[in-house]
Amino acid sequence: MTTGGDVRIERLSRFIFTAPSWPRSLLLIVILGFLIDIALIQAKEPIWFFGSIGFSLPALVAFYLTRQSILLSGKTLTWNRSGLLALASVVIGVITTAFAAIGADSGFYLPITYATGLGMILSLRMLVLVAVADYRLRRMIIPAALQSLTGLCAGYYYFGGEFFLWAGGLLIIFGIGSSIFIWLIDRPLKRSFGISGLSFLNAFIAHMTDGSKTMEDFFRDIGEEVTVPQSSLIFSRYDKKMAVLTVPNIHPGPMGEIGSANLPKIIHDRFDAEMFVAHGCATHDFNLVSESEAEVIIESLEKSRRSLTFSEGGSTPIRKRYGSVEILTQRFSDSILMISTRSPEKTEDIDFNIGMAIMAEGHRWFRDVVFIDAHNCMTDVSSPVLPATPLGIEYYRAALAAMEEAAAASLLPIAVGICHHQLPFGREDGFGDLGIQVLVMMVGTTKTAYILFDGNNIHHGVREEIRRAIVDLVDESEIMTTDTHVVNTVSGKNPIGLSIPASEIVPHVRAAVLEALEDLSPARAASATTWCEGITIFGSQRIAQFASTVNAMLIFIPPLSLGMLILAFILSILTFSVIGLYW
Repeated sequence: MTTGGDVRIERLSRFIFTAPSWPRSLLLIVILGFLIDIALIQAKEPIWFFGSIGFSLPALVAFYLTRQSILLSGKTLTWNRSGLLALASVVIGVITTAFAAIGADSGFYLPITYATGLGMILSLRMLVLVAVADYRLRRMIIPAALQSLTGLCAGYYYFGGEFFLWAGGLLIIFGIGSSIFIWLIDRPLKRSFGISGLSFLNAFIAHMTDGSKTMEDFFRDIGEEVTVPQSSLIFSRYDKKMAVLTVPNIHPGPMGEIGSANLPKIIHDRFDAEMFVAHGCATHDFNLVSESEAEVIIESLEKSRRSLTFSEGGSTPIRKRYGSVEILTQRFSDSILMISTRSPEKTEDIDFNIGMAIMAEGHRWFRDVVFIDAHNCMTDVSSPVLPATPLGIEYYRAALAAMEEAAAASLLPIAVGICHHQLPFGREDGFGDLGIQVLVMMVGTTKTAYILFDGNNIHHGVREEIRRAIVDLVDESEIMTTDTHVVNTVSGKNPIGLSIPASEIVPHVRAAVLEALEDLSPARAASATTWCEGITIFGSQRIAQFASTVNAMLIFIPPLSLGMLILAFILSILTFSVIGLYW
């Protein structure tokens, strides 16, 4: 998670929008041309059909041929986007050409401003097409120039051969200036990471529009290999039904179907046992570069299940607090389960090193330490918990106190109940593909419900409302999320309970808990910690480095754009001066 000026990958989606239907764009293009026709007919020196021939016709030609020429290069552009780009170009051209009305002799200024408008159209189309279609400028020059070239022919019809020559020269200058501008905004990522920023933007838009996974190629180029632990608790019932609570210390991001964003479902669907894939200690630095990297985790999990030692004992749950951090703990023979939260204060990603420190301390008493970040209270998109910070120390000391008390807890027979419900809510509502999973643990007469939502965090206050709603069913409970990022494409903030009110979620939770209670059956517990070796992740501080580079680009783009516009007007003035001497 990030704050301030940092940029998260999914935040780029604020630049994504739905283009209006192409018939609507074409209708507006025709209407604009018709209105200009009417205005110029009423001028002192009427210019017949200049709006239709000078603006609407070039836009219609560009609308049709742009998409066709891009398809020939192996890329794609929707009709809607082509229509919107043609319409936006008409608007830019009309605004620029309208400056001719400022002068006393508007007929003299009109060729100058119209030619400048054609140059502005060329610049706009070059920038848009390299961003949304193909970053290779040499392939986009012709599609970008279609509207301006058609307008150049219209200018030749109205203003003669001289216009064609100097306006064509002006287009060349605009094209060169735009090429330099594109090179400048592409340079930072190229130097820092060896990747094209515009190519990355192409891949991002392709993912948003048609689900392409070419973004993973970029992440693999900047990624690095790591080895991370994965701890699991395995519950085996006498009816041979099994449940596994596993904690991969990998972050399920960055967004959509990219990288490890859907890791909980990927792992869940590969095993016969009911897999509860909780959120471990990992930030966006620990995103997998591609979905295929999940195979390493799955293989490690399979190996860890081959030699398990089951025991029948478990402790009653213990809840400990240090500062703002609260931890729910249960001991199972030589292993311990800890679930941390700060709710009702924000509960966010915990740095990997904090988790490692807690696990290392836990080995004083336990062979396996299963530490979960409940990730269950979002107030806003915020920073991760970092080592040595006051909050990081709170997590460490709360875990230490919980483990020390749990080590002395007595063990009693356990019973386990399982329930997995799909929910009538979708990703846009904050709910991932797995819906809700409930693991009910009964030790003696004490019943504890572990409720896992497939989602990215829980809206502030919803955890408390859900817990109050099931207090008559169980003695203790905790609400968790997998932190799946399949629910994050348009925004980094889409927690459970934000779009769907808690009042609509509670009935599903109660039904799932009741089903799990009815499913209770005596069980034994085992634990395992396996090391997932050679996993390629984004890498330490890579997201921060990537974000700072993008920030630098965003800071310099406005002044560069302004400089290009000033240069365009200077060139227009110089052109005007030359024409004033020789026209």
